[in-house]
Amino acid sequence: MNPLRPAILAAAGSVRMKRAITGFPVTAEVVHRFVAGETRTDLAPVVTALLDSGRMVSVDFLGEYTTERSMADDAVAEYLALIDDLARWNHRARSWPTQSVAPVEVSVKLSALGQSLGLDGPEIATANLHTLCERAQQAGVWITVDAEDHTTTETTESTVRMVRADYPWLAVATQTYLRRAEDRCRVAAAEGARIRLCKGAYREPEYVAYQRTADVDESYLRCLELLMAGSGYPMVATHDPVMIAAAHDMAVRNGRAPGHFEFQMLYGIRSIEQQRLAEADHAVRVYVPYGNQWYGYLMRRLAERPANLGFFLRALAER
Repeated sequence: MNPLRPAILAAAGSVRMKRAITGFPVTAEVVHRFVAGETRTDLAPVVTALLDSGRMVSVDFLGEYTTERSMADDAVAEYLALIDDLARWNHRARSWPTQSVAPVEVSVKLSALGQSLGLDGPEIATANLHTLCERAQQAGVWITVDAEDHTTTETTESTVRMVRADYPWLAVATQTYLRRAEDRCRVAAAEGARIRLCKGAYREPEYVAYQRTADVDESYLRCLELLMAGSGYPMVATHDPVMIAAAHDMAVRNGRAPGHFEFQMLYGIRSIEQQRLAEADHAVRVYVPYGNQWYGYLMRRLAERPANLGFFLRALAER
């Protein structure tokens, strides 16, 4: 595991560090390497270029730690407008042999929808997610609920299960560094659910999450095997060449053709590999964030790969 990862993830939750980092005149090059922009106007050319290239998109309006009901209401309004925009841009997407794939999707954190607003938070977030799903279903857009830290996992899965009863295509992310990930994937595979499988990007205690890279990787492979053999739709969110090759082999072994599973990668990371997979007829979805609350997202990206940290520090030094 990257020895700097714990320190960077600690910085992601530090108010003092956030104030220091965001106080720098960070160049547009740094932020735009990982974030499409601050508004949907900035987002439009990024999404249309990705769709024109044969890739799919999952768009995230950056926002976490909602502390007031009005902030959750604003997030819902932005997501509703985003869903409408994605529906219009969808005509540029590649056509797949199966009609089960939605090339355009939004990713949403339940914390942004009000999950943490006191005792009523889960109910508020559930109602808001239902509102977004209704608009998405009308627009032909998918929704995936993002994973957050382990304290939200049970509530998030309960909410998704409840809303999925009305919208079976609703997906949720599962982080394989969590020790219970395999149990969750076993249930999802049996239920035929759509699951985004990722390694995890938060700082977690040892009793909850694996700490060694090898253990996280082994958990990922066990979970992936369950999902590929199940009746659902696996979304393989990784930049790791070993995991990409394993997913391809498992798909072949289980008779899964393109359009019956997909690879997912982050905007700004391994773009050449994204394009290579798309040109090889794999379904590839790019996770594209936008908005002005980029700090927490950027810090987690830096923690994932030392190369990202070097890019960021070089850009600051050049100022």
